[in-house]
Amino acid sequence: MKLIALLSLVLSASVAAQVPAPPVPPQNPITPAKRVLGKILFWEEQLSSDNSIACGTCHQPFQATADQRLAVHPGLDGNPGTADDVIGSFGVERRDEFGVPVNDALFGFDRQVTPRSAQTVINGLWAPNGFWDGRATSQFVDPQTGLVSIPIGGALESQSIGPILNDVEMARENRTWADVITKIENATPLTLATYVPPDMTGAIAVDPTYPDLFEAAFGDTTITAERIAFAIATYERTLIADQTPFDLGTMTPQQQQGLNVFLNPGSRCGICHAPPLFTDNTFRNIGLRPIPEDNGRQGVTGNPADAGRFKVPGLRNVGLRSNFMHNGRLSTLGQVIDFYLGINGQIQFPANQDPLIPGIVMPPGAVVDLIEFLSGGLTDPRVAAETFPFDRPILHSEQGDGDRDGDVDSDDLAAFVACIDGTVGTAVVPGCERLDMDGDGFMTCSDWSSFELAWTETGPVPDLGLCLSTPIPAASEWGMIVLALSVLTLGSLTFRKKVSRY
Repeated sequence: MKLIALLSLVLSASVAAQVPAPPVPPQNPITPAKRVLGKILFWEEQLSSDNSIACGTCHQPFQATADQRLAVHPGLDGNPGTADDVIGSFGVERRDEFGVPVNDALFGFDRQVTPRSAQTVINGLWAPNGFWDGRATSQFVDPQTGLVSIPIGGALESQSIGPILNDVEMARENRTWADVITKIENATPLTLATYVPPDMTGAIAVDPTYPDLFEAAFGDTTITAERIAFAIATYERTLIADQTPFDLGTMTPQQQQGLNVFLNPGSRCGICHAPPLFTDNTFRNIGLRPIPEDNGRQGVTGNPADAGRFKVPGLRNVGLRSNFMHNGRLSTLGQVIDFYLGINGQIQFPANQDPLIPGIVMPPGAVVDLIEFLSGGLTDPRVAAETFPFDRPILHSEQGDGDRDGDVDSDDLAAFVACIDGTVGTAVVPGCERLDMDGDGFMTCSDWSSFELAWTETGPVPDLGLCLSTPIPAASEWGMIVLALSVLTLGSLTFRKKVSRY
């Protein structure tokens, strides 16, 4: 035991190395104009058929670019509330190729839900293949021409274009790239978003249309699927989380002890989640669920040996996540560790299970230290705070959702009341931005009607006496009211007040 402990200390002292140099395919070099275009496209809800979903909708930085909304897919049996349910991401309502709503067998006329949880895109540039099953390959093929654009190293490009035509995630049925391109050519960049970061607003101020932005990034105004993929992948290659306490040598004693547990041969954590990326990017079957529910990698390769295998996820920023595993069914790091130890009601399924899993052991007292290392020692504060390069706009679909749970309900109403605080023209304070419905930097009753429209809870919105019993005009309307009253007093003109809403 002393030898094992000594080995752990030696390993922990040596693993705190820098992450590898970012791999960039020569066919798609990183440029500032291409990066900012990719960032704009990543957060552009107009990239979806119905303007409701952006890439960033399901990949939010404060959640380690995962998704904290509890969207339930009923799983293989089609029945919600059973063991095979999946916590996925909300997609679009099902619509046919003409945009007419379709009564889906699983979701009716409600938003569809993805059959797997959202993966992080941070540090995704080091993965040879994208998605849980690796179907986004290193070789990127232009979907319009069928020609190979990037022979190796193009997994991010392959991944970036998948959701745009997926009729669960972002598209109506039978959507084509011609449809996407026509829509983007005529869209005003990020017109649906608020609180847009400076690098994005600066780019749009210089190049106010998408053809202009593509010309700045690629040399001419042509918009293609390949260029969309190149831009989004370029942005994603800049999302590198390498300023954690582990990287900076600032871990607490408890986090350091947790790293020792992580590297202990008995825990076997460091074999699959190898530092410094904390993943070896392999595909493994850990025995989470029966294979028929989702055969994972086998669905791509056709190889029976790949049955139930899924990509080993990176653990950087894992403490920011609210659900774990490809099906999202584990909601705490404690539950994850319980699963690997097979305790506290967590069950493993042995069919084709990786032989490493059954042999995992660790002392009960070590679990607390391990969780502290995972949740604190591997969190980059820039990701948690959504600061550059992990900053982002507020999407139209997020407005009113103050607690970021995917609904606009009573909890958000309480937050709205606290944010408006009865004062006309109150400047938005940190934490209230998603309740500033028009994004003008002030919380006034002009935001109330938009909040009502965003309401998702069953039943009507409760009356907000502040804005309904004695309506308070928006600050921008006071000048018109004073002018109207003045002119009416003089008896010379009649004014009709115009109320506008974004």
